[in-house]
Amino acid sequence: MEQHLNNMTIDQFCELIDFLHPSMDDYLYIYDFVHDFFYISENATKRFKIPRKGFHNVMQNLETFVYEPDFNELEADLLAVKQNHKTVHNLQYRWLDQENNPVWINCRGYANLINGKPAYMLGCINEIGNRQIADNISGLLGETSLYDFLANYYPDMPKGFLMRIGIDDFKEINEKHGADYGDGLLKKVAEFLSDCIQDNQKLYSLHVDEFMILDISGGTSADAVRIYRQLRKKVELLQEANQYEVVFTISAGILENHQIDNWTLLDTMKISEFTLNEAKRRGKNQAYSFQKEDYDEFLKQREIKQILQKAVSNNFEGFEAYFQPLFHLENHTLYGAETLMRFRCEKYGEISPAEFIPALEETDLIIPLGRWILHQGLTACKKIQEWIPDFRISINVSSIQIMKSDIIDEIVNTTEDYGIHTSQVVIELTESGILESDAHMSKLWGKIKEKGIRLALDDFGTGYSNFHYLYDLQPDIIKIDRTFTAKAVENDYEYNLLSLMSGMVHNLNLKICIEGVETEEEKQRIQGISPDYSQGFYFGKPCPYDQFVEKFVKPAAAQLQSSHPGTDDVQVG
Repeated sequence: MEQHLNNMTIDQFCELIDFLHPSMDDYLYIYDFVHDFFYISENATKRFKIPRKGFHNVMQNLETFVYEPDFNELEADLLAVKQNHKTVHNLQYRWLDQENNPVWINCRGYANLINGKPAYMLGCINEIGNRQIADNISGLLGETSLYDFLANYYPDMPKGFLMRIGIDDFKEINEKHGADYGDGLLKKVAEFLSDCIQDNQKLYSLHVDEFMILDISGGTSADAVRIYRQLRKKVELLQEANQYEVVFTISAGILENHQIDNWTLLDTMKISEFTLNEAKRRGKNQAYSFQKEDYDEFLKQREIKQILQKAVSNNFEGFEAYFQPLFHLENHTLYGAETLMRFRCEKYGEISPAEFIPALEETDLIIPLGRWILHQGLTACKKIQEWIPDFRISINVSSIQIMKSDIIDEIVNTTEDYGIHTSQVVIELTESGILESDAHMSKLWGKIKEKGIRLALDDFGTGYSNFHYLYDLQPDIIKIDRTFTAKAVENDYEYNLLSLMSGMVHNLNLKICIEGVETEEEKQRIQGISPDYSQGFYFGKPCPYDQFVEKFVKPAAAQLQSSHPGTDDVQVG
């Protein structure tokens, strides 16, 4: 056999590889040491970033698709073979797929010697990662088999649909009842799905707790919904029969084949994943049918997160601190300012805080940005106190910062570093944020209260309205959200409710701030409930520091100086 191989030319080996590759999942290759030439099965070029199935300058080309941390080890091993230090190459390392993701492979080869020197190496490469062909637990074919089936139809998919199904919170079931119980549940759901589908529909297992139904016979999203409802009914009956030992729900995402327009197989799987995630995001235990506008918004939000990441890495480029004035409502004098973030980028212009703040919290970028806005607010406060000595600054703090950083210590230490009295700093935390951090927040609040830093509960009354927070945290200020304010202005019942809340707050020796006052009529109406402070567009919109000084600080300082003539520490101009 070896003598027969020695008589074959490199071109004949390449022809043999081309002949065999359609019937193999693995990848055959030959490495010609003499002519520095490499040839591999054509299907490998579709899976990995290989420039072409045959190429010279082997090491230089290998460097383009071998995962960089693994390249030196590969180079050393191949050099040992070429220098005849060994004849067998057997190495596990990573190649880059078409999306630049590292994929584990096992590369084996045997060097053939001619006149005692290595002439070429024949070998086979197979993937050793999670490229699953079949799933033994559910008894179904896996994602790779789905890919291979879909590949037969691209780029023109027959009419039908893809429905991706997931067991909600499956990890919690495994953790509570054990992996064996979870495996049994997967088998049962797989059986239910098999009973629900038609002969012309296919069922696959994806990942641990997900399944895919493929219809290429003209089915519609309405047909998919009917299957989903049948599945839900079976699940409900199972739970009832087991006396609700475990209660779980099923979500599904539906994508009609005609909606797959010039997408790759990878794109199709990503979009099917989006549909399932969207069903879960909307509350779980439901089916969601793909809508392009939803996906476009998802892609936009994902891009915004990338833009935000780049902006933070680039010294917070595009971020700016704005300041909104806070007034004593009774005499319309400036009390302080709330520090707010604004963000602008080249592609989308100014992005609303309602859009970018959640993105910052989801990515934990709120932690470095929280530090940045803290310094912006304290810097402004220190400067403004040259005009108005008792000026106060409010800083918004996210529950993410509280749970994942030392923001409280930073607030205390940074306030002291700036030489600002702690009583002139107000930390604003939303009611929902308190609920998320709760006991942890209570402990930390005790620490900052010792230092004299004040706490404001923001958006009070819009969320959970847990009045026990007033006792547990003993905040200094309650801020009433604009949505509550607007209702109180329009509706006597809401107005009386807000008036009762104001009275309760004052009976507890706390202060109340009404947000969102926009007109003279609203101001007059709200004034009747005797709030301590107010803010809103009527008093002034958020603006950059320089504008804030010109519009609010200098007039307030002049008013202060006129009421206290001869005061040396109040400057105007």
